[in-house]
Amino acid sequence: MSNEKPPASTLDADIDLEKIPVDQLLTKLGVQAEQGLSSPEAQQRLSQYGPNALVEKEESLSAKIMGHFMGPIAYMIEAAALISALIGHWADFAIISVLLLFNVGLEMWQDRKSSNALAELKKGLAPEATAMRDGKWQTVAAANLVPGDIVKIRLGMVVPADVRMVGGDYASIDQSGLTGESLPVTKKVGDEGYSGSVVKQGEMVCVVINTGSNTLFGRTAKLVAGAGSVSHAQKAMFQIGNFLIIVAVALALIMVAVQVYHNFVVADTWDMNDALSILQFVLVLLVASIPVAMPTVFSMTMALGALQLSKEKAIVSKLSAIEEMAGVNILCSDKTGTLTKNQLSLADPILIEGTHAQDCLLAAALASNIEDKDAIDTAVIQALKDQNVLNNWKKLKFVPFDPVTKRTSASVIDSTGKAFVVTKGAPQAIIDIAKPSTEIAQKVKDAVAALAAKGSRALGVARSEDNGVTWSFLGILPMFDPPRDDSKLTIDNAREKGVLVKMITGDDTAIAIETARQLGIGINIIPAADAFPKEMDPNNVPPEIVDLIEQADGFARVFPEHKYAIVKALQSRGHLVAMTGDGVNDAPALKQADCGTAVSGATDAARSAAALILTAPGLSVINSAIDEARRIFGRITSYTIYRVALTMDIMFLVVLSIIFLGFTPLTPIMIVAMSLLDDVPIMAIAYDNTPVSEKPIRWKMPQLLGVSAVLGLFSIAQSFGFLLIGMEVLSSPTEQAFFGLTTHAQLQTLMFLQLVAGGHLLLFVTRTERWFFLRPLPAAPLFLAILCTQILAILMCALGWLVDPISWTMIGWTWAYNLVWMFLLGAVRLITEHLMAYRTTRHLKSLKMVNQPLQAHD
Repeated sequence: MSNEKPPASTLDADIDLEKIPVDQLLTKLGVQAEQGLSSPEAQQRLSQYGPNALVEKEESLSAKIMGHFMGPIAYMIEAAALISALIGHWADFAIISVLLLFNVGLEMWQDRKSSNALAELKKGLAPEATAMRDGKWQTVAAANLVPGDIVKIRLGMVVPADVRMVGGDYASIDQSGLTGESLPVTKKVGDEGYSGSVVKQGEMVCVVINTGSNTLFGRTAKLVAGAGSVSHAQKAMFQIGNFLIIVAVALALIMVAVQVYHNFVVADTWDMNDALSILQFVLVLLVASIPVAMPTVFSMTMALGALQLSKEKAIVSKLSAIEEMAGVNILCSDKTGTLTKNQLSLADPILIEGTHAQDCLLAAALASNIEDKDAIDTAVIQALKDQNVLNNWKKLKFVPFDPVTKRTSASVIDSTGKAFVVTKGAPQAIIDIAKPSTEIAQKVKDAVAALAAKGSRALGVARSEDNGVTWSFLGILPMFDPPRDDSKLTIDNAREKGVLVKMITGDDTAIAIETARQLGIGINIIPAADAFPKEMDPNNVPPEIVDLIEQADGFARVFPEHKYAIVKALQSRGHLVAMTGDGVNDAPALKQADCGTAVSGATDAARSAAALILTAPGLSVINSAIDEARRIFGRITSYTIYRVALTMDIMFLVVLSIIFLGFTPLTPIMIVAMSLLDDVPIMAIAYDNTPVSEKPIRWKMPQLLGVSAVLGLFSIAQSFGFLLIGMEVLSSPTEQAFFGLTTHAQLQTLMFLQLVAGGHLLLFVTRTERWFFLRPLPAAPLFLAILCTQILAILMCALGWLVDPISWTMIGWTWAYNLVWMFLLGAVRLITEHLMAYRTTRHLKSLKMVNQPLQAHD
């Protein structure tokens, strides 16, 4: 056979190298199994197909750092810092810059932890391989393997590329990290093996059919590199920032136009100082409108939530995932080791010709070898009530599992010198050697079929007293991977929270259906091969398949691209998806999911791709994560409504008073001080007591901005009304001055205090959809932070720090005015929420009526 390089079409997608006969495969690849490739030919193919390695696009450190200073929120913060520098407010510039650097540092720390999935995947690849080159076996770098290379795999080795078996007896390969199968798979000549899987038993000669990014492992890495979704919190902050900036710019333009008209046309006193004064105030107003502290408040709130989750054995590696978890309505869960124990268990033996269950188990245990650490052998031996009984027999010979005979066997002798032979294996293989009567054979087949329908594997056991001449079919051992004790309760609790659980596994359909039935998930389990065409683009799933995914309770026999496609398809229908997994095969889906969760014992690749890492077995902590996420989302929503409403209050107050009253209610230093007094202590909202929503919650910007706008309008009325009262007092004769208010500077101080006090009282209204005096009450850290801030503001106004001093009486009346409005704003919040809920309910009813199919009359 020629050793010439095969044409480029050899490895085209239309040729299924995993299925064609071995002799045709070798011909297609242009190689002889006995000779392998020559060194020149291997080098030529290496140039054609590239190295057998994962190629990662390198990004410079400077580019990574600059990337964190880009984006809508970063641009707004940078604009605020620039404006502060332009007008010479260096204290404000310093504070804003610190906030910017804090956010960038936090993002870089998160990225360092969460973007190493590809690096961890690389660790799973074999560094070296044994290949036939120039007619002799050589050790070569795995990265230099090419399609057509003849390689040898043996116990303990990592399969270096995607291969087909062309020689040898058998190999038992653990490919669970790639396919999710719960047991090692026995391979014989003609079978395929995947790069990154581990050889547990045996030795085989193979031919390489795919290398690098074309392997199953490589395709998984490519999906990981391309996976990921933008945080909904980032989108929300962008929308909120846009809303505030648009309002601020519009008001600033109106204010500038009015001022220019007044100075240039009416007063005819326009000069450069007037222009600079207007520009300075416009810039300060824009600084006040930018939610500089919003990313910091979001980050701190989620960081404290992450700390709380860490106490419950869950490590958060991507803070935004906490906020995403609040809106998750579908949880795609891996089966093996997550919903189940990943420990083979034996049910009571089904006796055929045996008389005692323990005798049947003993025969199976004698036909096992604990030193091989085989999952089946271990489960059989552990099922014995007394394992010490094995010491009463001595093994004369042990034959390990053979994929041809599909059984193990052992010759043993007891203390009296009596010898016999025992065997265990596939029930049909035991029938073939035992040759029982037709009635007994049918009984075995019926029992095996019944077990298969329940998703249990069957192991036949036989014993011979005459050195294998005649056999007695003792019985059948049912084997299964039992569900974890807490899995059903976890699923039920998740369902009560409005989260639908879909099971995704690499195991057979029957096993998946039985596990799903026991857990109450539903039995609409679909084999992935039946749902997904072989050449489907996982990033563009056809609509009819998306419909199937939405309706299914789970999938069996899945590969990495299937899991990724399932998550991507569900997201395309507006679902927020959490995904759990533990293997390399789960990494793409974990990274793509809104909240990828690596379960206890997960591989490094899975942990690096995930946003949430569970350190305790099982899924029970998921419900705690959902509860904590919904609390955090409630806190963030409260802050957002507060921030938007208060910003509207400040901006409209300033612009309206300048336009209609010709009075500037706040000085630039007051605006900066007010921003600090309002935002810095509000970071304590991360500790607030918040109720847990019963259903998934997510960003509903029209509703959120609607509530914010309504509260903002009433807050404007509150502040502008207070200003009008002050202006009325100032216009009265001096001897009738209200509690000593005599100057416009004092009125500015009053407005400063009203906005600082009213702003924090507004937070008590926004933090709950109920009356603010009902439980849950504000947490102590939040209450104390606001209390200290208010004391500081009162002292500033009473002692004249940065503002003109006012009397204690004026301070008292300002607080009384705000407390009255606090109750009024509370009522406004309740009415607004009620009207929006009513409108939403009517809208949903209308949609249901419109979508209801017409039925013919009888």
